[in-house]
Amino acid sequence: MEDLRNYKVDVMDGDSMNVLGYTILGMPPPSSGLLGLSLVLNILDSYGSSQSAKGSQGLHRLIEALKFIFAVRMNLGDPDFVNISKTMSDMFSPRFAKKLHQKIFDDTTFPPEYYMYRWSQLRDHGTSHLCVVDANRNAVSMTTTVNYDFGAGCSLLPLVLCSTMKWRPLSSMTPIIVLKDDQLVGVIGGSGGLYIIPAVVQVFLNHFIFGMEPLAAVQSPRVYHELIPNVVTYENWTVFDGEHIELSNKKKQFLEERGHQPEARAGGAICQLLVQNLQNLIDMGRKNGKVGKDEVFRGTLTAVSDPRKDGRPAALIL
Repeated sequence: MEDLRNYKVDVMDGDSMNVLGYTILGMPPPSSGLLGLSLVLNILDSYGSSQSAKGSQGLHRLIEALKFIFAVRMNLGDPDFVNISKTMSDMFSPRFAKKLHQKIFDDTTFPPEYYMYRWSQLRDHGTSHLCVVDANRNAVSMTTTVNYDFGAGCSLLPLVLCSTMKWRPLSSMTPIIVLKDDQLVGVIGGSGGLYIIPAVVQVFLNHFIFGMEPLAAVQSPRVYHELIPNVVTYENWTVFDGEHIELSNKKKQFLEERGHQPEARAGGAICQLLVQNLQNLIDMGRKNGKVGKDEVFRGTLTAVSDPRKDGRPAALIL
């Protein structure tokens, strides 16, 4: 109880990045989410086309980029105890991403040691995520965890104690807020341990780069790679609404021809997506419906709760 009385919350500023025409706000370390997202998107952007990750060839490139970020992220840790400034600088750097891009070949993949890995992955787990936008377009993207189902396995009622301190710590949390021309266009996040970063990357690409509708962007089949083991996990499961989610045979064959080892899994990360349509202004009593330079745009909001987990919130906060 004395520890709880003396506990002070450590409040840190978020980080931001600019890529593919968007500004993305996210968590600083010890989360590796925004850094991982930044490195993957900068690698794909270095191809010189926003469509570089589209189709079977783009999927191969995405997987190769994911293998690199899971190698590089192992140099991260709690910045209060580990000097990670160079690693952070690299993961935000388009120049560093270009160097990694030059190590990616469109006709083959490589064993784990090719990607500069240091040791096997730490497996975080037990996350929950929510996205919120209010009438004034204040936005929240919040991921929480106690690590595994009941954290440390003990509690001080009503508190469940987190067990994440058994890591360095290093988190995969990737809650992000997406801006376009300083206006809110999206809120994304997910739950699912190591799978979170690849899932958020793919949902972001699907909606903001490939132009998919929000539900399609979330429901589209995803792939995952953790570097170790050296396999591509692809989704193959029927979700609660009867929709079957599975990578196409054409894409599976394409990956196998390049040396990947696809493995099916009836599971994956759970993503939540909330987007604002900047083309559809809600009438708030302004003259001519125009938005002033310093005003907040209020467009139509669309929210998607991942059908992989009942397509609805798992809990209500009253």
